[in-house]
Amino acid sequence: MDRAVTQMGEVIAAIRPEQATLPTPCTDWDVRALVRHVIGQDLPNFLVSVRGEMADWTAPPEELGPDWAAQFQTAAAPVLDTWRCADLDRPVSGPGGREAPLRSRADQQLTELAMHAWDLARATGQDRELDPHIAEHGLAWSHTVLRPEFRGPDKAFGHEVPVPADAPAYERLAGWFGRDPKWKSPGAAG
Repeated sequence: MDRAVTQMGEVIAAIRPEQATLPTPCTDWDVRALVRHVIGQDLPNFLVSVRGEMADWTAPPEELGPDWAAQFQTAAAPVLDTWRCADLDRPVSGPGGREAPLRSRADQQLTELAMHAWDLARATGQDRELDPHIAEHGLAWSHTVLRPEFRGPDKAFGHEVPVPADAPAYERLAGWFGRDPKWKSPGAAG
């Protein structure tokens, strides 16, 4: 979790103000909207989830301040602190009332951070090596939970984009989540 949060923090810190309106691989979200989702929705819900409670993913994200990097660090710190003290084997309720170990929520959070770090790095033209171990972890977990009924128009995920099995981890992760691994922002140069 530390590595995934650090990676996301570095990606957000590298975003320049003039890049806020660039498109992202997440259809219908520009850079500002995706950063707002990560900071104002993901992180507060991650904190609720790590406590074993059910997050409200339908609640609108909190607003962004002017310093996205600092706001990310402020919101991420309690999430990391709480994970460091968590009993990962503690059973918690999941979708449909099924119980699963708390670690499954960590898996979901790592995957979300990995995918959106790639999205933001791509959208803003960041030429950085993202940690492939985080992507591999996200792929392993998401292959067990992302079912076909969650994909398609008006669903949370697009249809899988075929990617060669030997492609880099983030390309496979992007394809699995319905993104074009070769996507490039038209305005990210420079």
